[in-house]
Amino acid sequence: MTVPVFTLGQLAERLGATLRGAAGKAISGLATLQEAGPDQLSFLANPQYRKYLSDCRAGAVLLTAADADSYGGDALIVANPYLAYAQLSHLFDRKPQSLAGVHATALVAADAQVDASASIGAYAVIESGARIAAGVTIGAHCVIGARSLIGEGGWLAPRVTLYHDVRIGRRVVIQSGAVIGGEGFGFANQKGVWQKIAQIGGVVIGDDVEVGANTTIDRGALADTLIGNGVKLDNQIMIAHNVQIGDNTAMAGCAGISGSTKIGKNCMIAGGVGMVGHIEVCDGVFVTGMTMVTRSITEPGSYSSGTAMQPAGEWRKSAARIRQLDDMARRLQQLEKQLAAVTSSGNASSDA
Repeated sequence: MTVPVFTLGQLAERLGATLRGAAGKAISGLATLQEAGPDQLSFLANPQYRKYLSDCRAGAVLLTAADADSYGGDALIVANPYLAYAQLSHLFDRKPQSLAGVHATALVAADAQVDASASIGAYAVIESGARIAAGVTIGAHCVIGARSLIGEGGWLAPRVTLYHDVRIGRRVVIQSGAVIGGEGFGFANQKGVWQKIAQIGGVVIGDDVEVGANTTIDRGALADTLIGNGVKLDNQIMIAHNVQIGDNTAMAGCAGISGSTKIGKNCMIAGGVGMVGHIEVCDGVFVTGMTMVTRSITEPGSYSSGTAMQPAGEWRKSAARIRQLDDMARRLQQLEKQLAAVTSSGNASSDA
């Protein structure tokens, strides 16, 4: 595969950046401050990595104006180096490009609709009534269930499974092992025996969504599970039946969202967060890692639960004190009552 090469001048023009240095210098890749070589571009976005800037060997660095003042090498000066890095990363992406057409080993139902510009990989299965729009890539061994729809420009890595009646918007990326539309965890109990509830809803995913590897999104029990536009889901996330996630919300790995929970727009859910079912989280909420959300959140802001890491010996002492809190609270109440009685008695004597 040919390595793409751009000049600093071309990169500056693409970003609208201020160029400091040689416009004709060739750049053939991206790398960290510690590892970048003379033909690579690096960036400084996190202040804790500023210590590596002085010894950086990169051909140029994406910097803010403030950081550029203390750096002697070539630079592209931008307001947000991390965003600039994200934009340029696509120029150097070595992901293989798929060719339009259906692989000879793929199985496509006679009544499925596959656009001529789509790419259907080896051993993929496209079931009856499915519709694959223009520019879609379906990786090897994917299964697209009956009547499911994938919008324009979608990209599915190998081994993605879409059950029946799943609707995917435009430009959606789904990584390997993801399962969309599996049956939700619904059972009714009769005298200790669990009776399965048919999950007759579907899944609707908006435009420009990314679903990480081995993430699961269950279909709705009655209505559909809904994932809004621009939502970003990391690897190994569990989204239960009838969950609704608002536009541009991002969720990190190993989060688990219980059934019928509604999460607003522009939220950030950190790794390992758990949410009970049938609650609502308003727009603009940030939930920190390993938090257990047990009730609705109605005000934007940052929310946490649990205890932070500390040395094991200190944690054991804290845990022991936590077990004593109930007893301490009762004793405190008794002392408050005794103090109130003494105070009342003293006031009565003064009045006399």
